[in-house]
Amino acid sequence: MAAALQLPSYLDQSPEVAARFERLRQRPVALEVSGLTKTFETTRGTVTALSDVSFSVHKREFMCVIGPSGCGKSTLARVLAGLEAPTSGDVRVYGQPVSGPGPDRGMVFQSYTLFPWQTVKQNVMFGPLMAGASRNSAESEARQWIELVGLTKFENAYPQQLSGGMKQRVAIARALANQPRVLFMDEPFGALDAQTRCQMQSHLLDIWKNVDITIVFITHDLDEAVFLSDRILVLDPHPGRVREMIEVPVPRPRHNDQLFEPSFMAVRKHIDNLIHPPGQEHHKESPVLRLVARDPDIV
Repeated sequence: MAAALQLPSYLDQSPEVAARFERLRQRPVALEVSGLTKTFETTRGTVTALSDVSFSVHKREFMCVIGPSGCGKSTLARVLAGLEAPTSGDVRVYGQPVSGPGPDRGMVFQSYTLFPWQTVKQNVMFGPLMAGASRNSAESEARQWIELVGLTKFENAYPQQLSGGMKQRVAIARALANQPRVLFMDEPFGALDAQTRCQMQSHLLDIWKNVDITIVFITHDLDEAVFLSDRILVLDPHPGRVREMIEVPVPRPRHNDQLFEPSFMAVRKHIDNLIHPPGQEHHKESPVLRLVARDPDIV
């Protein structure tokens, strides 16, 4: 039997990675969350989605939030973006309290939230126009963002003429056209096929490198979290609480070959153990109607 692969500690960092995290800690705090709690009233009583969540994100950092189902990841994103009010606690963007939606924050959802009656260019122009920009100025800005996401040839296309990945690139461009300081992304690639998802992850990193933006990215995918992040916030469920903040020891720039490097596999395994603790798996036979005789080779 082959020996199990011995992985390094997920805490091990090369000198270059350690130096990068030291520089990151010296940057201004872009997002600060203190004692955040969010409850909902239901017919069965009060449900606590998030409890005493505290963390900070630095300028131009890429942070992923991950956790099991029911840990409040999407609720957290909506509260941070100002789309929902916290029950208690404090959220600040560059020191300013968040009390509702604002131009300093952008949001990209998993669903394609584009106006189907507008072209790619018109969708991206919408934000600047609503902010008071002239039509010429809004069109010029829109073309800049459309070029950044690689859709110049499709600026006059309608959403129904685009693939899923292209629609999400338009959604990213539309969010960035408002020039937010922090961009929240709630599982934006969750509905994409595996190949397109990988392409969009690399494309997003290219965009992030070329724009002055801090990103908080919600995901349930372990590989996606490790591949994209500087740090990963792991939440426990029921209610959502901070379990651990993890510094990803994988060097930048990221590339797909790193998925098989020991540092990548070590941090991925650690997160998997936090979310799915060993020994707690329960394999119960589903109570379904059996339509064929039991076969010992099919288990």
